[in-house]
Amino acid sequence: MYQTHKTHIKKDVKLQGLIDENPMLLLFLEHLKIDFVVKDKTVDEICRDHKLDLNVVLLIANIYNGFYPAKGELEHVNDISLLITFLKNSHNYYKNDKYPEIQKYISDLEKRHPSQDIDLISKFFNDYFIEVLDHLDYEDDTAFPYFCRLSRDKTKSETENFSANEYRDHHTDIETKLTDLKNLLLKHISIENDLPLRRRLLLSLFELEYDLNIHSRIEEEILLPLVQRIENQGK
Repeated sequence: MYQTHKTHIKKDVKLQGLIDENPMLLLFLEHLKIDFVVKDKTVDEICRDHKLDLNVVLLIANIYNGFYPAKGELEHVNDISLLITFLKNSHNYYKNDKYPEIQKYISDLEKRHPSQDIDLISKFFNDYFIEVLDHLDYEDDTAFPYFCRLSRDKTKSETENFSANEYRDHHTDIETKLTDLKNLLLKHISIENDLPLRRRLLLSLFELEYDLNIHSRIEEEILLPLVQRIENQGK
């Protein structure tokens, strides 16, 4: 059963109990390519099995449970490559799984309930999806390769014309329009019947909104400070 209480995750806690408490941790496991068959193992044992940085895994897992990094916690995190892997796998989930799923639900609504309102929702989502793809491609093609080079070399090349500050300036809030779409469906767009389809669409939007919010906070509150620290040390 889904519980409102969330545990602050430590290395000796068994992962199976955490998933029972918060099923959204399945997304966290998927983004790290950890099999869902976690047996009776603790977080520490899972990390050792998969050769993952325990400090990074604990930070991300606790964000899924609503606990954000306290001051000083980032001092123990050095593995930017694992953060990048997590974020890139998140991108694959958005592009190849969640957004197509939502598109299909909206397309089904168009077929069953043709109207100007549904056309508006479809156009709104398609325009938003184009914006999201542009954002994700920018991170995959420009920002993340720079962060990986910086993590590997520990210094910024004199010919490098990119920086954490430039990424911060370019970083867009892709969750806001998703919230707008959800609010359209909950507050303004009337559709006769078809509650199961509308419920599936809304739950999919809520799940995506939940994961996108975590994704953005990992970038802004963990990745960027770490990158800026390396940049400053390399000067």
